[in-house]
Amino acid sequence: MKKVLFIASTGGHLNELMQLKDMFNYYDYHIVTEKTNSNKYLKKEYGKKINYLIYGTKHHMLTYPFKLLINCFISLFIYLKFRPDYIITTGTHTAGPMCLIGKIFGSRVIYIETFANMVTKTATGKLIYPIADKFIVQWKSMKKLYPDSEFGGWIF
Repeated sequence: MKKVLFIASTGGHLNELMQLKDMFNYYDYHIVTEKTNSNKYLKKEYGKKINYLIYGTKHHMLTYPFKLLINCFISLFIYLKFRPDYIITTGTHTAGPMCLIGKIFGSRVIYIETFANMVTKTATGKLIYPIADKFIVQWKSMKKLYPDSEFGGWIF
């Protein structure tokens, strides 16, 4: 059975990722997101199938670089423990390091650009686009920005 790691930042990105939960039944899966009060309930539902990273946003520029660095090490630990065949993500900053680690170690990366962007690239999308094995956009207009992407439609 293929191992698939699903990763997304908390909030809308995680909400989009969880639209794919029907896929969980077909794979040996693991979920990674940031730990916040709004998603602690996932531990009850998924138990050992979920890990949390430290929550941090670019809006807190004094602490963000440190949290990002720590999350890189946590991501490496999670990756080496699970060793996924595939990494599927809806972004954002939390997912970037995991996708890069996965690519270095031979995982296939599937990136789904967020539904929230119709006409502009996300920072993580720009980073992952060149290395993604499959890059999916949810708006046809995004094909202009990511010419080698696939239009997948909305996951909602």
